[in-house]
Formats: sequence, structure tokens, C-alpha cells
Amino acid sequence: MKILVAYYSRSGNTKKMAEAVAEGVKQAGVDADLKDVSTMNVDDLPLYDAFICGSPTYYGLMAAEMKKLLDDSVKYHGKLSGKVGGAFTSAGGIGGGAETTVLSILEALLIHGMVVVGEAGSFHYGPVAIGEPDEKVLAACKKYGTKIADLTKKVINET
Repeated sequence: MKILVAYYSRSGNTKKMAEAVAEGVKQAGVDADLKDVSTMNVDDLPLYDAFICGSPTYYGLMAAEMKKLLDDSVKYHGKLSGKVGGAFTSAGGIGGGAETTVLSILEALLIHGMVVVGEAGSFHYGPVAIGEPDEKVLAACKKYGTKIADLTKKVINET
């Protein structure tokens, strides 16, 4: 079982979050690959049981680099169904569109037929950082990685 944590980061904030998400996946006993979307190939996606996407928030949307990966993933439409997915983002300020960014990523994953999970506590749709991620956000990222890894184990064992 293997989970991809794919991210784009210009300032390093989203990368720090991605590293924490991957750490959470590994803490759950699942292999995690951490990849910058600008260096990966869309053909990698079917090789994973789950993937978690992280992007900075630009004008309330994901970065073009993440959007390109998701646009290119149409090549595998129908072949990613049943896999587990998630999303996280970093934004420049409160009210800067962080939730809409996470939701836009989740929408693409849902269109693929992927399984996503929410959080009843804080960070309902996925972890969000305002500026550089603090300890609370990094802890939420680790928890998110663990939660997705645990869900992936359940989904894989039931199929």
C-alpha cells in the first residue's frame, strides 16, 4: 500500500505541510511518497492507493501547477475510482480563499470517484495554514495523513 503526497510550493509553506502529512501517513504504517507536482508525471497516479494534494491558494484557487496535474488526470478518468484522496492548502490571509481552494481540489477527486473524508473538529475539508504553518497546523497535517492512511487501509481491505 502506498500513498502519494503531491504538492506545489513557491514559498515553502505548502511543502512544510506536505512533509507533515507524509509523516502522518508513515506513522500509520503506510508508505508515503512526497513529490513536487512540477517534477512528477500524471502516469504516476494509478500506482497509488491514495493521493493527497497540497497547493497554495492563489485568488481563491489552487496553483496552476496543481491544476495542470488534475487536468492531465482526465487520462485516467474512471481508473482512479475507489481510491482515497485529500487536500490541504496554505494561504496569505484569513478570508483569502483557502476553503475554496481545498474544495476545488476535492471536487476534482470526487469527479474521479475517489473517497474523501471530512473532519468533525477543525479543518473540516483539509488542513489550512495562514502564512507559515504553525505547530497547530503541522499537528493537524500529521493527523490528516494518519486519518487518510487509516481510511485507505479500510478501503483496500474491503475491495
